[in-house]
Amino acid sequence: MDNKHEILQLLRQVADGNTTPEQALTALKRQPFEDLGYAKVDFHRSVRQGAAEVIYGAGKTAEQIIGIARTMGERGCRNILITRLDAQPAETVAQVIPVDYHPIPRLAIAYPDAHASRGKIVVATGGTSDMAVAEEAALTAEVLGNHVVRLYDVGVAGLHRLLSRLDELMDARCVVAVAGMEGALASVIGGLVDCPVIAVPTSVGYGASFGGLSALLSMLNSCASGCSVVNIDNGFGAGYLASRINQMEGLED
Repeated sequence: MDNKHEILQLLRQVADGNTTPEQALTALKRQPFEDLGYAKVDFHRSVRQGAAEVIYGAGKTAEQIIGIARTMGERGCRNILITRLDAQPAETVAQVIPVDYHPIPRLAIAYPDAHASRGKIVVATGGTSDMAVAEEAALTAEVLGNHVVRLYDVGVAGLHRLLSRLDELMDARCVVAVAGMEGALASVIGGLVDCPVIAVPTSVGYGASFGGLSALLSMLNSCASGCSVVNIDNGFGAGYLASRINQMEGLED
């Protein structure tokens, strides 16, 4: 069982008399996690947080990733995100389990399946060089069931490019602003829209950008209200948070 709906189904079976309380207790005891030795796979993540556990690919062998993803797949998990996965291990993984791999953000989706698309999240970048981080955010949000609009290369060096897409920005429930260099894009967008803005500093830039630290500090010091900041290059974290915001807004519809 991989989500709250299956637990509710089990409880209804107990209420209907089709399952004994003892059988249900045994099933629930087996659910929280499975110990693979090198990983403890959390099957209750979707119950607590609304989405299955995400596999961080960097630092793991292809065999470890396969073991974790296959264990999740056998328990019914679909659209399992594998982040920071390089092309070579991704090829090895794809030989064993079904995987949809995206090389630019180095992100894979194991056991890909159709998913809902609700609300509207805009992912905007300062430049084309920020696309890897932006795509990690966009794909994460899409897999979690959100409609995503991409506005790439609309940075402040050519502000007219951003202003020409104001309608899409104004329509969004949440905007993810991805930028390196001086990170000014988040402040500009934050001053234009009435929805939350998630700023993502990237490590793109010349020497004095200090690997994204300059953009991070600029975004943290933004005077635009409603602008929050995630870690450098953390597209996944931004996409996940944007999904939470978008779907909370959707409950009010």
